Amino acid sequence: KVETAGPVVCPPLRVLSVVPYAAGSASMPFVERQNAPMAAAGVVLQTFSLASRTAPLTVMKEWRRLRRVISSFRPEVVHAQFGTVTALVAVLSTSLPVVVTYRGSDLNGWCSRASWRSPLARLLSQIAALRAQQIICVSDEVKSRLWWRGTIATVIPTGVDTEAFFPQPGDEVRRALGWGRDERVVIFNASRDPITKRLALAQASIEVAEKICGKIRFVILDGNVPPALVPNMMNASDCLLLTSDREGSPTVVQEAMACCLPVVSVDVGDVKERLRGVEPTRIVSRNPQDLGRAVAEVISRRERSNGRQSAEQVSAGRVARQLISVYQRASSFRP
Repeated sequence: KVETAGPVVCPPLRVLSVVPYAAGSASMPFVERQNAPMAAAGVVLQTFSLASRTAPLTVMKEWRRLRRVISSFRPEVVHAQFGTVTALVAVLSTSLPVVVTYRGSDLNGWCSRASWRSPLARLLSQIAALRAQQIICVSDEVKSRLWWRGTIATVIPTGVDTEAFFPQPGDEVRRALGWGRDERVVIFNASRDPITKRLALAQASIEVAEKICGKIRFVILDGNVPPALVPNMMNASDCLLLTSDREGSPTVVQEAMACCLPVVSVDVGDVKERLRGVEPTRIVSRNPQDLGRAVAEVISRRERSNGRQSAEQVSAGRVARQLISVYQRASSFRP
């Protein structure tokens, strides 16, 4: 069953979604998940996967390819799903209305790349905002990073697919994964940026927790785990650990909430807002001792959280309705 975003005024909108990773990448599965309820509502969608953001010659070829796709697909709106080069290529490829979504690191920067690349990426993001017809930021904190055009920015967190992420019997999914029934399991999303995600801090925290409660299976999502497997892994885990230096609105937290998986996190992005009223939850300092003690406390309780209800507030269907509204506003401004 696909959660619907509701009816769309005829004729349906045609939207080309530009994503910053090559086709088949597991890095942004939530984009396709949030597209599903919009398609069910009648929006005609196509995805363009940018093959590279760093190789100038390839970027130029992709710009030309994007122009050809726009010409053949004939969208009413082009949606750049990330800032930096993705957004810049999108706004320079067409005179059609462009919506740009800023997700965090595109305006916040990152720690794991060459020292000159992070400031350049942020600059390109800001330049792209000048041409955007509408802007989406995944949190108020991300919106505050805009140098200009904040008046056209709407805060919409990334939607979570509550049809894919839902509570499942832990014993069953553990058997399917080959994990022991009595193991203590902590899951961590390193993605493809372990430095900004502070993997080393997370590992140090797990060492502290193990001294308190014994051996822990530490499961790292490194961007290569098939997206379809992640809900099972969350339901088989005892806790999600988040230690990032920078985030926008981390989707992994919303997915954990939808699975009723307890969360231990630092105060980053909109985590405090998302986890308000969710228990068991711990938001602590970036000190491995504090994080380790919080992890040990939460996993020793062996309880699921009450996060499902809060996750429904950012379900893919609800977010899709907000996105459609943004698309309609953007499409009303034709070149």
